[in-house]
Amino acid sequence: MDNGYKKLVRSNSNKIICGVCGGVGEYLGVDPTVVRIICLILALGSLGTGAIIYIIAAIVIPEEFQD
Repeated sequence: MDNGYKKLVRSNSNKIICGVCGGVGEYLGVDPTVVRIICLILALGSLGTGAIIYIIAAIVIPEEFQD
């Protein structure tokens, strides 16, 4: 059911590991590959902050509902 607003969910159709980057890309209207590259850069730098954020997001963001 569409209530006229977007909801951030983990993608089932555009998923490589958990679907977090695919879901964020779909939510923001950008290519999920760009989100994946940004996430990779964050994961490699800043003492792995991006990896920690990704794991938390994979736990907190609900999975996309399939009809």
